[in-house]
Amino acid sequence: MRAIRVHETGRPEVMQYEEVGRPTPQEGQALVKVEASGVNFIDVYQRTGLYARESPFTPGMEGAGTVSAVAPGVDTVQVGDRVAFAAQGGSGSYAEYVTVPADKLVPVPAGLEPQRAAAAMLQGMTAHYLTHTTYKVQPGDRVLIHAAAGGVGALVIQMAKRLGATVYGTVSTEGKAQIAREAGADEVILYTELDFEEELRRLTGGEGVNVVYDSVGKDTFSKSVNSLAMRGYMVSFGQSSGPVPSVEMAPIAKSSLFLTRPTLFHYTTNRHDLLMHAGAVLDMIAAGELELRIDRTLPLAQAAEAHRLLESRATAGKVLLIPDQQ
Repeated sequence: MRAIRVHETGRPEVMQYEEVGRPTPQEGQALVKVEASGVNFIDVYQRTGLYARESPFTPGMEGAGTVSAVAPGVDTVQVGDRVAFAAQGGSGSYAEYVTVPADKLVPVPAGLEPQRAAAAMLQGMTAHYLTHTTYKVQPGDRVLIHAAAGGVGALVIQMAKRLGATVYGTVSTEGKAQIAREAGADEVILYTELDFEEELRRLTGGEGVNVVYDSVGKDTFSKSVNSLAMRGYMVSFGQSSGPVPSVEMAPIAKSSLFLTRPTLFHYTTNRHDLLMHAGAVLDMIAAGELELRIDRTLPLAQAAEAHRLLESRATAGKVLLIPDQQ
């Protein structure tokens, strides 16, 4: 089979499209024929070495496809099942086939295409646990989401609106502002033109927001903290601009704020929670209750280009890699 391999960390071109042996499912595993693989910033972090992995490795933590084999004793899935996954620890989904722990596979609802199922897993579950568990959005809440036109951002907007919140988003361009508005944002701030902290204070009458969902990190952290209302939640779940520096406690203590750095896999440690978050998202998408934006699809061999697009912030929605039809 063909797969993307990283032999040394570095720029996108370190990812090589190679012929490798097809894996055999070991105890507790299933072999999935990958029909679509999601591209995420965590893949970038692993490729650059920011998140360490032993080399060589195949990137990719998310995908969808069909079960083609199972190890003896596996009874949670069977050959022919349509499944999706976002496996902990690096599943190696930039490949034509991948082995996945069977208890990490979730069923894909009838009628939901594999591309949309793959696109929904990491970003969809992230948006769901952020808005339903980390900080459970309540009617009347004021919510700020950075990178509001991105895959997670647009989903957070939709979910927060469904829960009755007023949603503010930050974006870099007017084109992305339109995407955030279409997702349901009440107010969209172009951070390239306005100081979002000052604008939020104006829009909220000086009260601030109840929660900030921040995947940007270094560039937005301090102003995000300053934008919170008393006892607000600072939810820092990514670092696309770089890691957040050491945190000063004085701004946190000033308004009795809550600070958390959540990770999806801590919210899906058992199968019950995994099926709860993934099932809710996939069912909403299948029912047309949640709009999922796919920016583009690329052949698996063009994984380096997919990373360049993601890092340049030239995308507005999900990027998928599609293996050749075997």
